[in-house]
Amino acid sequence: MFHLLRGFAFPAAACDGSRDGDSRYANLFKKLDLNEDGRVDIAELQTGLRAMGIPLGKEAEEKIFKAGDTNQDGQLDFEEFMQYLKDHEKKMKLAFKSLDKNNDGKIEASEVVQSLKILGISISEKQAEKILQSIDADGTMTVDWNEWRDHFMFNPATDIEEIIRYWKHSTVLDIGDSLTVPDEFTEEEKKTGQWWKQLLAGGVAGAVSRTGTAPLDRLKVMMQVHGSKSNKMNIASGFKQMLKEGGVRSLWRGNGVNVVKIAPETAIKFWAYEQYKKIFTKDDGKLGTIERFVSGSLAGATAQTSIYPMEV
Repeated sequence: MFHLLRGFAFPAAACDGSRDGDSRYANLFKKLDLNEDGRVDIAELQTGLRAMGIPLGKEAEEKIFKAGDTNQDGQLDFEEFMQYLKDHEKKMKLAFKSLDKNNDGKIEASEVVQSLKILGISISEKQAEKILQSIDADGTMTVDWNEWRDHFMFNPATDIEEIIRYWKHSTVLDIGDSLTVPDEFTEEEKKTGQWWKQLLAGGVAGAVSRTGTAPLDRLKVMMQVHGSKSNKMNIASGFKQMLKEGGVRSLWRGNGVNVVKIAPETAIKFWAYEQYKKIFTKDDGKLGTIERFVSGSLAGATAQTSIYPMEV
């Protein structure tokens, strides 16, 4: 998606640094200023970005507009637009340098793995390559500054942690959803309500998953209880027995409780994780990998203990 920005908004000469930076900004501003009045409003920004194949979403677009509109007149003139992009580039440059561990001007998969590990996130080199593929415009499996800058030009992330969160919440990287360690949300996500949408989505996904595997859970219990040397039961005979006793509906007997307990389990896990993080946060306000692991483990234990009556 962002590869389109490199070719459409930034001509090749601009991308390799042979043109002045202001010329790049002017070229891009012209693409967004649809009515050519010298100003870009939020509607033009949204329409222009979609036309360039960069549908960020309403929340991200509004965040960009708010950050750039310094005089709060509801429009971006060229000076505001250029200043926002210059400030944003500086932040992206710092993020780029934090990933470029050997300072060779390129980010490699091993450097992504190493950087995320320092922040308490373990991924494989294959997952790191998937991240690079989403940014790499020339197929070298490495990312230079021009590729990085163009990819994140209109991403409202301001530092490496927000970029990692973007990777985690997008389809670029599936870090995984551990039942022990709940997801983390920024203060902004908590204020805007994004956190409960993600919790709701997780709850619905869990309910669908539990419902889909409910017959197998029932079969497992039946085989544990009734299976013996004298009464051998296999998968086929177990399903036949359940159907004989109560029909098709019996396959999902008791699944309602499984679905109901997902919501309080997720909420308790999230609340407990936040509380444990506060307890283990160091004096400098930082939380290390071990502290995060312990917080997540205790949050999972707290949630499981709270909903245990529904398990029995």
